[in-house]
Amino acid sequence: MKDSLSYVLVTPYTVAKSRTGGVIARLLSRLDLELAGAQMIAPDETFVAEYARQIRAQARPTDPGGKAARLLSEYVENNLYSGGRGHRTLLLIFRGEDPTAKLSRICGALYSENRGIESVTGETIRDTYADLIYSADDPSRVTYFEPAVLTARNQESADTNLTLFSRFLDGKENVVHNIDYPDPSKIEQTLVIIKPDNWTYASSKPGTIIDMFSRTGLRIVATKLHRFSLAQVLSFYGSVKDALKKKLAPSAGERAKELLEKEFSITLNKDTGRTIVEQFGSAYAEQQFSQIIAFMSGITEETWPSVDKDKPGPVKCMLLLYEGEDAVNKIREVLGPTDPLKAPGGTVRRDFGSNVMVNTAHASDSAENSRREQNIVKINENSLKAVIDEYLTGK
Repeated sequence: MKDSLSYVLVTPYTVAKSRTGGVIARLLSRLDLELAGAQMIAPDETFVAEYARQIRAQARPTDPGGKAARLLSEYVENNLYSGGRGHRTLLLIFRGEDPTAKLSRICGALYSENRGIESVTGETIRDTYADLIYSADDPSRVTYFEPAVLTARNQESADTNLTLFSRFLDGKENVVHNIDYPDPSKIEQTLVIIKPDNWTYASSKPGTIIDMFSRTGLRIVATKLHRFSLAQVLSFYGSVKDALKKKLAPSAGERAKELLEKEFSITLNKDTGRTIVEQFGSAYAEQQFSQIIAFMSGITEETWPSVDKDKPGPVKCMLLLYEGEDAVNKIREVLGPTDPLKAPGGTVRRDFGSNVMVNTAHASDSAENSRREQNIVKINENSLKAVIDEYLTGK
């Protein structure tokens, strides 16, 4: 069967309550689908009206009177856009065989009757995060509804919705600007990268890491899947090269000198010892830098001369842009030090990192560096529309 695309919309309430990581963890760890794209959006009135209309038109025969469709469409109309602005909504695109059925199962059903607390299992996303409350006086009247996520029920509906998403995304910036802060001078943005080691197999790690960062109370204003080109990663980590030489070269060179003296039972003179320390230490730091480039781009040093330096590499990561007061320090506190073995318990790198290179996530170390890094990875651009368009035109 040919691969298809479908989607999950993480609702504004779920995003605002910092439940995004939990939802993503559930989706990534329990599905044999590829996460093909992600984008934080702020729907406008036109999008909301059309999406609600499509939901009503897609009512299923098993939905008497279109009750569930009406409930969902009214939710969209009242919650994705209100008060003159769109609210942050996370659009996730998945690729694979029969994605609509798989996503529908993991998202869960809308309950048609009241359920006792002991009958709720927490198995699906809606079991865990959604609410459907009926009036005590009138069991047919819903008094509160929060679906947590929105998704299509069949592939035809998904394709119709994806067409709408593509139109909406046309020309849109990737970073959401939907609120005015009382004192904008206090607001920082910081870039987080969930590194390639988190994407080698289906895992809840990316979502769990996002969940850990949520303790900062910062707002996610942009997200996208990204594959570093060689040119990008060399620019991104260029400043690290000198830092590695200063940090690693002296100790590595001195260790090499000691091992040589021990192995051959000799004492090197001062000049020879200094030459070994400098040359070996420098070579070791260069090799560590090359490993970082290969890890982040999937392109080894041996192939650098033959690759298109501006072409995306074979490994992916997720970019997240956090915004709020003291954002840089808050994120780095949760992230932990570069070396996971030296990181405090409960930090991202302590829980998931392996060593100073495979340390699971990156975060900007200053507001200035955040701006530099955002420019390198082109945070304001997202290829999600292109992913959708390629699928729709190739059907």
